[in-house]
Amino acid sequence: MKNISKYISLILRHKPEVIGITLDEHGWADVGELIKGVTRTRPFSMETLEEIVQSDEKQRYSFDDTKTPIRANQGHSIPFDVELPEVIPPEILYHGTGEKFIASIEQQGLLPMSRLYVHLSADEKTAKEVGRRHGKPIVFEVLSSQMTKDGSTFYRSVNEVWLTKAVPVKYLVKIKSSCKN
Repeated sequence: MKNISKYISLILRHKPEVIGITLDEHGWADVGELIKGVTRTRPFSMETLEEIVQSDEKQRYSFDDTKTPIRANQGHSIPFDVELPEVIPPEILYHGTGEKFIASIEQQGLLPMSRLYVHLSADEKTAKEVGRRHGKPIVFEVLSSQMTKDGSTFYRSVNEVWLTKAVPVKYLVKIKSSCKN
């Protein structure tokens, strides 16, 4: 199930063309077309898709009320307006990364890289878990309230990931205790 979930992520976030479908301007894919496209290479059904959406621990995907379109909640490399409302963030948000990225972050700040937004967490524990995916975890505090006062915009996806276009260095504070595994 994990492999098919990753494949769906690839399609809905980055390359819908791999199965010959298109996404609308808000990132929605027609469920029937998605299922038809995926079944060209492997067994796949509506039941499997529903199970993926319901069981995905990161809540990467959403159906609308009719369950006929589906989209990835965030993490796109293709520009979409996923219709997220602007939200005033808490005073502090967190960003987890691997130790190997510290020098770049301390020089350039947080950049979206291949994504549309920088992904932030509401708590240090989640950020540290994200950082572990990239090696020895390092967590930065993001002075999100100050960023908002200075004109930055924040969004929160349906799976509680905080998003912003970039985080300049002056809004970052490395958390020393996170250097421990």
